[in-house]
Amino acid sequence: MRKLSLFILMALFLSSAEAVFAKDAGPADRREMTSAEQARLNQITRRVEEIRNMDFSTLSRTDRKELRKELQELKKEARVMKGGVYLSVGAIIIIILVLILIL
Repeated sequence: MRKLSLFILMALFLSSAEAVFAKDAGPADRREMTSAEQARLNQITRRVEEIRNMDFSTLSRTDRKELRKELQELKKEARVMKGGVYLSVGAIIIIILVLILIL
């Protein structure tokens, strides 16, 4: 019975997960982007739009894989430029599990 109640409690915690930001950056916390950073962000945006407009049916499997990797790298670079610290779902679950074990 105790395992069942623990399982139900865990299911409730995991089903009520929301997007959590490490810090909510207000207008005073945001730094201004330099012109070079803004230009690079515009390049990234244009490249992503080019990739979205491509016809993937004509590409080989390796080409699609390379494009997927390129998109992931561009996404990481854009996140770094915009600033902010984000917690992943895995990190949130680990934090919850550690808190449960401690308490």
